[in-house]
Amino acid sequence: MNLPLDVPVDPDAAQAQQRIIAELAKAQYRAAQPTWFDRASAAFWDWLKSLTAGVGGPFQGPILAIAALVVLAVVVVAFLIFGVPRLGRRSAVTGALFGMGDERDAAAMRRAANDAAAREDWALAIEEMFRSIARGLAERTILTTSPGTTAREFSARAGALFPSLAAALAATATVFDEVRYLDGPGTEAAYRRAAELEAELRSIRSPLSTAGGGG
Repeated sequence: MNLPLDVPVDPDAAQAQQRIIAELAKAQYRAAQPTWFDRASAAFWDWLKSLTAGVGGPFQGPILAIAALVVLAVVVVAFLIFGVPRLGRRSAVTGALFGMGDERDAAAMRRAANDAAAREDWALAIEEMFRSIARGLAERTILTTSPGTTAREFSARAGALFPSLAAALAATATVFDEVRYLDGPGTEAAYRRAAELEAELRSIRSPLSTAGGGG
C-alpha cells in the first residue's frame, strides 16, 4: 500500500511549532492557565520567602508567619485610616423623589431643567432643578431622601448641613411646592435662583466648608 506523499511522517521544526501552538490554544489548556489571583498570590509568597533567604530550619516558618501578620496589620490600618476604597466618585442613586419615581441622575435632571427654561416653561424648570439639588446631594452621600420625604423636610435637613444656604433652600422648596402641587406658573427669577443654588451646592466639597461663609 502506498502512503500519500504529501503527509510528512517527521514534521520539520516550523510544522512542529505550528502544531504545538494549535494544541495549546485548545480550551482545556487555556482553562488550566493560572489566573491573575494565582499569579499575585505566587508573587506575594515569593516575596515573603525572599525575606527568609538564607534562613533555614525551624526559624523559617515563624518568620514567614510574622511577615504575613505584619502585612495584614498594615492593610487593616490602611482601611481604618482611609476607609473602604470607593470605585467611583458618585454613587448610583435612583428611585422615588418627592412623590415621583425617577431613575435619572442629577446631571440629567439639571439638563431637563435647562431645556425647560429654554422653552420658558418656568414651572417645570424649577421643579427639575430642585430635584437635581436633592439627587445631587444623595449621589455625593451628603443627604439622602426616602420616598416619603417632602420638599420642606429636605430643605430643612439640607439647611442644617449648609447653614449659609438654609434660607435659599427653604425659599426654593416653597416655590417647588407651589409649581408642583398648586399649579403655580413659576418665574424666570425663581428658576435663576434655584439654578444658582444648585451650582453653589455642587461646587461645595463638604458641608463644613460653608460653616463660616456668608449667605
